[in-house]
Amino acid sequence: MFSVDMTKPADLHSHAKGTGALRSQHPVYKDFLPPCNNACPAGENIQAWLSLAQEGQLYEAWQKLVEENPMPAVHGRVCYHPCESACNRASVDAPVSIHAVERFLGDKALEEGWAIRNTAVKTGKRVLVIGGGPSGLSAAYHLTRLGHEVEIYEAGPMLGGMMRFGIPAYRLPRNILDAEIKRILDLGIKVKLGCKVDDIEKEKASGNFDAVFVAIGAGLAKKIDIPGQAAAKMLDAVSFLRDVEMGTAPKLGRKVAVYGGGNTAIDAARTAKRLGADAFIIYRRDREHMPAHDAEADDALTEGVKINWLRSIKNVDDNDFVVEVMEIQDGKLTGTGKFETLEADALIMALGQDTDAGFLSKLSGIALSKDGTLQVDDTMMTGHKGVFAGGDMVPSQRTVTIAVGHGKKAARHIDAHLKSSKWEKALKNELVGFEKLHVWYKTLAPQQEQAILDAAERTASFQEVLGSYTQAEALYEAQRCLSCGNCFECDGCYGSCPEDAILKLGKGNRYEYDYNKCTGCAVCYEQCPCHAIEMVPETL
Repeated sequence: MFSVDMTKPADLHSHAKGTGALRSQHPVYKDFLPPCNNACPAGENIQAWLSLAQEGQLYEAWQKLVEENPMPAVHGRVCYHPCESACNRASVDAPVSIHAVERFLGDKALEEGWAIRNTAVKTGKRVLVIGGGPSGLSAAYHLTRLGHEVEIYEAGPMLGGMMRFGIPAYRLPRNILDAEIKRILDLGIKVKLGCKVDDIEKEKASGNFDAVFVAIGAGLAKKIDIPGQAAAKMLDAVSFLRDVEMGTAPKLGRKVAVYGGGNTAIDAARTAKRLGADAFIIYRRDREHMPAHDAEADDALTEGVKINWLRSIKNVDDNDFVVEVMEIQDGKLTGTGKFETLEADALIMALGQDTDAGFLSKLSGIALSKDGTLQVDDTMMTGHKGVFAGGDMVPSQRTVTIAVGHGKKAARHIDAHLKSSKWEKALKNELVGFEKLHVWYKTLAPQQEQAILDAAERTASFQEVLGSYTQAEALYEAQRCLSCGNCFECDGCYGSCPEDAILKLGKGNRYEYDYNKCTGCAVCYEQCPCHAIEMVPETL
C-alpha cells in the first residue's frame, strides 16, 4: 500500500522572478486585514481571539473578545455571523464556525465567573444612556471603560430591549442574557427601570449629565389597513412576543396566521407553534426575496410552520382570510387577480417596526425621517450638540450586532466630545482575499457541527434549540482558521530560506530579514500560507 500525499508538488513554473547576480526585489513582513474582521459589525478582532483560543489560552481569548463586544455568549447565539460569509476558508472546504467558538468562550466565561478587566481612570464626566437594549448597553460598557460615569434610563421593566422582548428564549436563554447584562452593570453602571424620558434637556440638567446617548430601539409595530380586519382577532408580533416573555401569552386558538416575511414573522410563527397552535406564514413575495435569514426560515419549515409564498391579504371576515396570488415580473410585484381563502383563528401582523422618537422633536436641530429614524452624522451625533444616537433608531440594518457596533462607535465619539477632541478610526490594512493566500497544503478539516434538537423536541417547549461546542470542538474549530494576512509563526519562511537570511526573534516576536544574505529569490513569499510576506522592488 502506498500512502497518499495530499500536499501539492511545487509549481516551479510560477516561481517569482528575482534570482540572479543582482537582487531586483526583496521580501518584507506585512500585516493585512482578514475578511472576518472586516465584515464584523461589532468591530471584533476575530483573528486575534481565534489565535489565542487555538493555543488553549481561553481566558486571554475571551478578554481580547470583550475589548470590542461585551456580550459574546449572546452574540454567539443571535448574530447572523457575516464574518463567516466572508471567511476565506469557504474556498477550501467550509467557513470557520466563528459564532460557535465565540459562544463557547462566552459560556466558559460565565461558568468560570471571569470578570472584565477595567483599568480606566475616572474622568468625572457623566453620560446618560436612554434605552437599555444592545446599543445602549454597549455604549454604557465602553463609556465606563473609558472612565466616564454612566446611568441607563430604561422605560421597560427589564434591560435587554429587543434581545429580551423580540428574540424568543429558544434562541437566547434568559439566564445567559441576564448574566452578561449583570457583568456589564458590575462595572459600576447605574440603572433606572420604568423611567421613560420625555424631556432630554430636563433630564440632562437635573442629572448633571455632560452628554446623552439615545438608543430606544424600534418597538412600535407598523400597521396596515385590511378591509374587515376589525372582525378578526388581530395581534402585532412585537406585542405578542413581549406578552409571551412577560408570561401573559394571549389565547390564540387552534390555527394562527402570521403576515410578514422578516425574522420577527419567523419568530412569531415558531413561538405560536410552541404555544400549541398550528402556525402558518403569509408572505407576499417568494423565498428569494424574503428578508428573514435563510437559517431562520429553514428552522421554521423544519418545525412544521407552513409558508404561503406570493400571497397578499385583501380581506378578513371572521376566520376567513382572502388572499390574492401574486407574481414577480421584472423584479416588480403584481397581483394576478386570482384569490384564495385561508382559515385562521388569529392573525399576527409582522410587517416591521418603527421607533417612538417623537419626544426628540423638542430638541433643536433634530432631523427625523418619515419612518421615525433619526439622522446622525459620522460621529453618531444628532443635530443637537451633545446628543448622540444609535441602534435601530438610526438608518441601518436592524440586528443586535450592528446595534452593539453603534454603541461602541458612539462611545468613542462621546469620549472625544467630552475631551473637546476628535476620535479618528485607525486606517485599515489592505484586505486579503483568498486569491492572495498560498494554500499549498490540504488540511481536510471539516467544520464541526453543533448539536441540535429534533423537530418534535423543539416545539414541545422553549428549550434552546442549538447546542454549544465542547472545549475540544471549540479548540479544533479555532485551529481551522487560516490566519489570513497575518503571520502566525509557522516557521515556513525560516525553514525554506536557502540563504539562512531569516532570523527568529522568539515566540510572539515573529521574524526579521538579514538583507545582507537575502537574494530576493521569493521562496519565503511563495510558501507563506497566509500571505504575511510581500515582495517589493529594489530601489536605488
